[in-house]
Amino acid sequence: MLKLIKNGEIYGPDFMGQKDILLVGKQIGYMEDQIDVPVDFVEMEVIDAAGKIIVPGFIDAHVHIIGGGGEGGFKTRTPEIQLTNATLAGITTLIGVIGTDGTTRTMPGLLAKARALEEEGISCYVQTGSYQVPVKTLTGKIEDDLILVDKIIGVGEIAIADHRSSQPTAAELAKLASQARNGGLLSGKSGIVNIHVGDSKNHVRVIEEVVETTEIPITQFYPTHINRNQHLFNAGIEFAKKGGYIDFTTSTIKKFLEEGEVKASTAIKRALDAGVDIRQITLTSDGQASLPDFDSSGNLRGLNIGTCMSLYDSVVDAILEDGVTIADAIRVVTENPANILKLGNKGRIEVARDADLIIVKKETFEIDTVIAMGQIMVKDGIAVVEGTFEK
Repeated sequence: MLKLIKNGEIYGPDFMGQKDILLVGKQIGYMEDQIDVPVDFVEMEVIDAAGKIIVPGFIDAHVHIIGGGGEGGFKTRTPEIQLTNATLAGITTLIGVIGTDGTTRTMPGLLAKARALEEEGISCYVQTGSYQVPVKTLTGKIEDDLILVDKIIGVGEIAIADHRSSQPTAAELAKLASQARNGGLLSGKSGIVNIHVGDSKNHVRVIEEVVETTEIPITQFYPTHINRNQHLFNAGIEFAKKGGYIDFTTSTIKKFLEEGEVKASTAIKRALDAGVDIRQITLTSDGQASLPDFDSSGNLRGLNIGTCMSLYDSVVDAILEDGVTIADAIRVVTENPANILKLGNKGRIEVARDADLIIVKKETFEIDTVIAMGQIMVKDGIAVVEGTFEK
């Protein structure tokens, strides 16, 4: 069935004015100021988006789709993501990662979950590996994973500056980054190296050493959690000014903010004010991750769980509370991750791109409708498609 969305105000993510969009199968077929189709002759669903804004479906580039943790023992292993955890937050594309636990959380399990989510209706890719170096891959080699497995688009999340990391040297990081780069070049993928940055004041120093001593470009690395404390945020700003990407994590708890974490929406505004190019900034949720609270000696004090909904909430906060433009607030979860990860059919509202769209209320930015690959997943703010085990 064709779907015609009429009278919506489009941010694609740049402001495009009011246009009609005709969805043909899984793609955007046409976009014009006005599209009139003789409904008597064509089976078509018409969606009236008057008084609403249409934006690209969100890309959440860092999600523990098979769960994360548990730094407090087996009972603290967090659960797998469910389909509506993503769709109710406007997320139509996920990038799955493994975190601290590279033993009971495995690449076959990660890949299987990604394929399951695609069967349920949204797009999903994965990174190969976990915190650990050497990287625990699917096939035994980073290059082979990238070249031979369609869903694997990069490496990560590799941990640095953290008491839970493998403490990789610059030489070790350079080697895995070169393998990721070659695998990406040969497969037409990003080959990005997603880096978990911990609380240590070593910050991103090991990445900078690799860039300074090898031919590997700074854009081969994609460090995340850059807003986890004030001193890392400051280091991240300097890293971005050198041309690097920086990713702010939206899942947090009040306690972390009180202890120095920079709220993700505010981090966007502060980075822009500091002169960072908007194209170098992204937000990710760290959904389904454990959020451990360690004391200065590395002892666990408490634990929480990341949520995908925090991504949408942070975008809205950036617009309504922090004064970030609608286009820029949308860009950091659509066009930017699509470009960084080389997801060519994602991230923008354009003819022939994937029909991943969110329709929101203009005044409040509440989600009205979510469409993934041409299928309506959320309507009137309610999930109309649920995951296999949510029913």
